[in-house]
Amino acid sequence: MDELRNQLFFPTTFQELFNDWAHVPEAVPFAGGTQLLRLQSTQAPKIPQNILSLHKLEELHRITRNERYLEIGAMVKLNDIIQLGKRLGKIVPEVFTRSLEGIGGPHIRNLATIGGNICNGSLRLDTAAPLIALDAHYELRCSASGTRWISASRFYGHPEPLSSAKPLPIGSQELLTRIRIPLDQWDYSLYKKFKHPPSGKGGGVMVFIIRNQKNVLTDMRLVFAGDLVLRDRHTETQLIGKRLPLDWKEDTRSFVKQWETYLSTLPPSLPPLDDFLRDSIINFVETSLLNLSD
Repeated sequence: MDELRNQLFFPTTFQELFNDWAHVPEAVPFAGGTQLLRLQSTQAPKIPQNILSLHKLEELHRITRNERYLEIGAMVKLNDIIQLGKRLGKIVPEVFTRSLEGIGGPHIRNLATIGGNICNGSLRLDTAAPLIALDAHYELRCSASGTRWISASRFYGHPEPLSSAKPLPIGSQELLTRIRIPLDQWDYSLYKKFKHPPSGKGGGVMVFIIRNQKNVLTDMRLVFAGDLVLRDRHTETQLIGKRLPLDWKEDTRSFVKQWETYLSTLPPSLPPLDDFLRDSIINFVETSLLNLSD
C-alpha cells in the first residue's frame, strides 16, 4: 500500500470520486479545511495522508430553488449563503442566515462550507438548531448513483437527545451532497448563541420560529443544539391555535414551566446540562414567549 500513501485526488464527477475512494478507502474528503486547522495549533498542521478534494465537483457548489425548496450544495461557502440571504431575504430564512453570521469571522466564513459545518463529528455546530427547526433534509450519496435523504432532525439524533460521542448517521464512504430547506415563510424568529463565561467555550445555539394566520398561532418550533439536541414537541402543540398576543399567565408561564420540567427529566444516560446552560435555555424560552405576550 506504500504507493497509495500521500495522494491528493481531484475528482470532477461523482463516478471519479467513488472510484478513487474504492481504490483508497482511507482517503478523507476535504472541503474548506477550517475544522482541521481549528483543532491544531502548530504552524505546519498535520493533514490526512490521502485526501479526496471536493473542490472540482461542480454540483456541490450549486444553489438552486423551485417553488417548494431551496437546495444548497455541500461545498457552498457560508458567506455565499449569507450574501444570498441579504439579496433575497425571503429565500434564505432569517434564522438560518443569523446562525451563519455567528460562525467565526469573515475570513473563516469565506473558507468554511455548509457541508463541513453539518458533518462535524465532535459536536453539533451552529447550523444544527435552525436546520432542525426549518425541517431541512440532507442528501447523502454512497455511490455515483446511490442517494438517500435524511431529515436534519434524524441526522442529529432528534427526537431523542443524542450524546455527542455517538457518531452521526453517515456511512464511512458516504458523502453529504445537498441541503434542502422548505421555502416556508416564518413570521417571527429568534436566534441565540450561548458560550460559557469566561472561557467562551462550549454552549450551543437555540432558535425559535413561529407562523401565524390572522393573529392565530399556526406553527412554532423551539430547538436547542449543542452537546445535546433538545426539542419538546409536546409542549409546542399546547400553544398551536392560541390567539396572539398570548396570555402571560395562562399561556407563557405554563409553557416555561413545562420546559423546566422537560429539562429536569432528561434521561440520566445523556450528558447533563450544567446550571449555565439550563438557565440560558429557560431564559431564552421565556424571552421568546414574552415577545408574543400581552
